[in-house]
Amino acid sequence: MKNNIIKILDCTLRDGGYYNNWNFSNELIHDYLLAMSALGVEFVEIGFRTLKNKGFKGGCAFSTDNYINSLSIPVELKNKIGVMINGAELIPASKIMDDEFHLNDVLSSLFIAKKDSPVTLVRIACHIHEFEQCLPAANWLKKQGYLVGFNLMQIADLPKQEIIELAKYASNYPIDVLYFADSMGCLNPKQTSDIVFAFQQGWSGALGIHTHDSMGQAVTNSLEAMKKGVTWVDCTVTGMGRGPGNAQTEYLVLAQEQRNLAANPTKLLELIRKHFKPMQEQYGWGVNPYYYLAGKYGIHPSYIQEMLSDSRYTEEDILAVIEHLKVEGGKKFSMGRLLSARHFYSGDARGTWSPREEIEGKDVLILGTGGGVANHKNAIESYIRQHNPYVIALNTQRTIDENLISIRAACHPVRLLADCQEHIKLPQPLATPFSMLPKEVQVELKSKDILDFGIEIHPEEFTFFLTSSYIPTLLVISYALAIASSGKAKKIMLAGFDGYSADDPRSKEIDNLFHLYNKSSADIPLMSVTPTRYDIPTISIYALEGQL
Repeated sequence: MKNNIIKILDCTLRDGGYYNNWNFSNELIHDYLLAMSALGVEFVEIGFRTLKNKGFKGGCAFSTDNYINSLSIPVELKNKIGVMINGAELIPASKIMDDEFHLNDVLSSLFIAKKDSPVTLVRIACHIHEFEQCLPAANWLKKQGYLVGFNLMQIADLPKQEIIELAKYASNYPIDVLYFADSMGCLNPKQTSDIVFAFQQGWSGALGIHTHDSMGQAVTNSLEAMKKGVTWVDCTVTGMGRGPGNAQTEYLVLAQEQRNLAANPTKLLELIRKHFKPMQEQYGWGVNPYYYLAGKYGIHPSYIQEMLSDSRYTEEDILAVIEHLKVEGGKKFSMGRLLSARHFYSGDARGTWSPREEIEGKDVLILGTGGGVANHKNAIESYIRQHNPYVIALNTQRTIDENLISIRAACHPVRLLADCQEHIKLPQPLATPFSMLPKEVQVELKSKDILDFGIEIHPEEFTFFLTSSYIPTLLVISYALAIASSGKAKKIMLAGFDGYSADDPRSKEIDNLFHLYNKSSADIPLMSVTPTRYDIPTISIYALEGQL
């Protein structure tokens, strides 16, 4: 490692706020500042500074001077407080307005002179396309007496020469530190070193790095950058930060032998035990296989964070969205793109199998995966043997006698791929939108007896055709209801649809699904024959099994 003085900037309260809306308790902030003081970090970034105010956010989302002055800041940190601005706020929405006038107007609304403010360092985070328009902010901030940093985001894919040109352009402005961020967490140490070298060709000032931990390389990449001459390094306690998080403060500090001589990590470890480990268990930041894949394919980590926080997304949903974004591109987060990616199927519904040939006029029994099937197995089997309904089992569940199942239904591409070998071994025909499946799934299922029933996702609609259907979600129960309804069933009975707790979002989603079904043109009675929490009529399988 070069003999440069390394400046550690801890940005936990800023980057970590993506998980809790920057609503940190006063007690946590007090303990955090004491820990940072004991570690001897060079700067603490309290949070963002912004004029935007939509929805409730805590004090660290705005980091006003009044808020910072209300905190018990240890004397050792008095001149080490930083805030960050998003560069997009400095760029006028309309080209009619003069760029620099807008920029100065925003800055003067956010900052007073440094001599009257508790803030020492102001960093501006911007994408490549925002960089040139934001750079004049350095002039205004320096005149007010602040240290100025610029953080360039999503730089991993830029050619070396473009990085050099950006660095040269930055050299025309009074910037104290020029940062680059591994926004997707996709870099390895060699790539990190190459980017540092490219910056050094056009920039002779201090360089900084902000790493994300999608692939578990945040600390390693930070240490590699330090070896190559980077002197400012971002980190957060336990890595708390958007998506998988960042380089962990505790590891970066412990990795520096010189700093260890003076730093006292005791308060940091107490802080982690008392505050951050419970929060990490609650919010779940940190590297996992999904973030690893997002980093590998250059997908914005917010896609993963959003799906992991929404219990409607199953494991196969998340993997399928990653596969979709891998092809379609996911460097910029968009909620609309996430919702569309969840639907997977595109194009018109198409199929070749008509369920009416087998189902018309029959009772249909759909077997779910809840405990109700196993709990009432004997009664369900007795009913099937006596009354011979058309039995549709979802996916690969095998609770009841295989000989009593008419077909299986499956429609999720990733789930199908994972279950292919099991489906091949199962004796029943498989109803699936075969013509619309990815080629690799079709190849895996080529030896299976397939009933090709097509689907098209229409979020608020059930509509039934001869060999296909519009369904509102890719949940397999939607698909099974469509098969039974297109087949003109006499009535539809559900077993094993126990339901989720009332506060689980999946419960609302499936209740809405049943509501949409009951509003559809099917006009087929729908009921559960085992206990359920869903808002549908319920009868008892025990009464049915005895009827002749």
